[in-house]
Order: sequence, then structure tokens, then C-alpha cells
Amino acid sequence: MQTYFGVSKQLLRVFTWACLGMAGTANGSTAAENPAANLSLSEQQLIAAVKENSGQAIALLEQSVKINSGTMNHAGVRAVGQLFQAQLQQLGFSTRWAEMPAAMQRAGHLIAEHEGAGQQGKRVLLIGHLDTVFEADSKVALWERHGDRIRGQGVSDMKGGDVVILEALRALKKIGALDSASIRVVFSGDEERAGSPLEIARADLIAAAKQSDIALAFENAIHGKDGKDTATIGRRASGSFSLKVQGQQGHSAGVFGAHGYGAIYETARILNSFREQLIEPDLTFNAGLMLGGSELSHDDTSSTGTAFGKNNVIPKSALVKGDLRYLSNAQRERTYAKMRAIVAQNLPGTSAEISFRETYPAMAPSAGNLAIFQRYSQASQDAGLGSLEIIAPGLRGAGDIQFVAPYLDSLDGLGASGRGAHSPDEDMELASLERASIRAALMIYRLTR
Repeated sequence: MQTYFGVSKQLLRVFTWACLGMAGTANGSTAAENPAANLSLSEQQLIAAVKENSGQAIALLEQSVKINSGTMNHAGVRAVGQLFQAQLQQLGFSTRWAEMPAAMQRAGHLIAEHEGAGQQGKRVLLIGHLDTVFEADSKVALWERHGDRIRGQGVSDMKGGDVVILEALRALKKIGALDSASIRVVFSGDEERAGSPLEIARADLIAAAKQSDIALAFENAIHGKDGKDTATIGRRASGSFSLKVQGQQGHSAGVFGAHGYGAIYETARILNSFREQLIEPDLTFNAGLMLGGSELSHDDTSSTGTAFGKNNVIPKSALVKGDLRYLSNAQRERTYAKMRAIVAQNLPGTSAEISFRETYPAMAPSAGNLAIFQRYSQASQDAGLGSLEIIAPGLRGAGDIQFVAPYLDSLDGLGASGRGAHSPDEDMELASLERASIRAALMIYRLTR
């Protein structure tokens, strides 16, 4: 049977058909043509509540974006956390600030919980983050409005998504739908630059996942074909490799002979072999730093190094630091094995060793993730917002959802739509804040019934 990311092709076809909205409503019209056809009275009230508060939602977004909260600006991260903490407390959530050990040099995380009375539906985990890539000394403007778009620090990645969570919960509260819902919210303070060790940095998030049934993450949405909104059922792992190569130092006249090929030629062989033999879908391996010569030094913290060598000396040492991304544990193990085999085929007079480190685990697409996407896309159609597309995993970076994906079915990319994340041009489509909030409110309502 053919598979797509480990999911049968037949199953994928069924989900794709459903997500494209091929099935009509009871009266023969589509949900997009008659948005209220598949909505209960409570769901219609829920959507109305989101729309009614859209102006205040924009004001809340502006307030949060105007606080610089680069990961290392701990005071700024905490200030955004306090802003959102007050909102969650007003909605009846119990909240706490999870401090990190001082040695980790991170601000901590905001954790909120709501235990529904007589809860019968799914226990839902909502994931956002308070920090941005723009540190306190950033020259990027905090907030600028240009017609129907907002430009600013972290406006789409991901304070827009944080506000979507809050607005969805606010609408649920207004119609009384929070009373029976069990919901956990985790706003991490170091998503853009996770603290070490990760076992501590993500302990609260994983603990929340183990008390939940489904995880929804609100990283910024990416437009798909023809400008359609999307969601993410898979994200690639983020890791690294370190390649150390040794050669026999000697006079350059003896290269390729008694003294062998030297460390730099061996490094070139290895990297070129990676390029020739490893390329496959959803796998990337980037050599980001390379040093070689008779002597070298490297500082891992600052990602800087120096090398010394002369033209007439065969180089003794070389070092490569690289990025490695893959979509599943099976792909990881296959890639590790191939890379180790290439590294072991040394040129004469050389030796080499490679080591690996995984920072963000893979969120492999699964039947469970597809099922959540189908429900989310259906909710979008029922609200008159159209069907959604699944975004290719390679188009996204790493995210917090990946730490919980091994424990429960997950969906990501449910935040506001924007462009230029992590750049001075980062912006957000203003109307997408309301669209995303409606979808989230309707999805959470249906999951928790």
C-alpha cells in the first residue's frame, strides 16, 4: 500500500476530499454558500462574540507587540506574560509563572488551567509563546499599521497567535461554553531560543500534554496555493552535527603521498559525499561553519572560531558545524547511519568522527493529526471561511508543538497569517486575526463538547 508520511494513500484521499469541502450540506448547498447551515445556535453566538470583540482584540495585540520581548529580554518576556496572565485570570483560569533555574538564563513560562465541571469532551492543550527573535537592542519598529496589515516585532510570530487563543477563549466564556471545558494553556518564554537543558525547559509543556488529549498550537499561519489559509500536521525535527577531521601534518610537497591527503581534503570529500548521497524529501543538512588548518579553535557558545595554516603545510585539523532537519525518527536513524558510513571511508592519512544532537524532535504527520486537521477545516467551512490546505513540513521551522506531538494528536499553524517572520519586514494580515479566532473558538467548542 502506498503511504504518505506513513499514512495510507487511501486514507489521505478521504481526508483531502473532506477538507476540500466536497460534501454538501443537507439542503444541497455548501457550507461556504450557507455558513449557518452546519452551525448550532450556540456556535452562531460564538462566532458573533468573536466578531463583536475584534476591535478590542486588535488593541490587545498592539499592547503586547509594543512590549519588546526578545528571548533574552527577561523583563519584557515577563511583562507580556503578565498582560496575558491577567486576561486568562479574568476568564476563570488558574495561572502560575513557571520559573527556570537561574543558570538557564531564561524568563520562564506562563501556565494556565481550566478544569471543566462535568467535562465530557476532549481535554485540549493550547500552545503559544511570549518571546520573539527581536532583542531589546533591535532597531525594528515595534508596531506600524499600514492599511489592512500590521508590521512589527513578533506581530505574527507569534503574538498574533497568542491573541487568537485569548479571543477564542473569551468568546467561549461569553456564551457559557467554558464551564464544562478542560483546557490548558502554555505560553513559553523561550521558544525562539530554548533554554538548556531542554528536559527542564520543556518539562511544564510536556506535563501539560500528558494531561491533555489534543494539542493545538498557534504559530503564524502560512498562505498556501491561491492564498488559501493552511494548517500544519507535521514539522521537521531540528538538530545539528559536528564533524571533526584529523590529518598528518607535514610539508605540502608530500601531500597525496607519504603524509596522506590532510584534514581539509578529507573534509571536502565528506561534505561532497553528503551532497551526492543523502538528498531526499524533507531532509536537509547544512554546513554552517567550517574551520581548517594546522591549528584551530572554536567557541560553541558564540559560534565563532579561528584557524591558522600555511600554504606549504598539510593541514592537521578541520571542524564543521552543521544543521540537520528530518521529518521522522526513521529518517533520522537512516540519515545518521549513512553519514557515519561516509565519514568512516577515510582518505589515506586521515581520520574523522561525527556526532549528532537533536534539539526539537520531529512531529511526524499521522492519521490522528490528519483527523484533527479535517475537523478544523470543516469548522472553517461551516463558519463560511472556506476549506484549508495542509502546508508542507519543509516550509516550517521548528516549534514547541514538536515536544508534545509524541504524546498526543496535534495541529499547528492556527495563528494569524503573516509574512517575513524573523525579519525586519515581519507583518500580519489584520483580518486574519478574526478569521483565526473564529476557527479556534469553533474548534475548541466542538472538541470540548
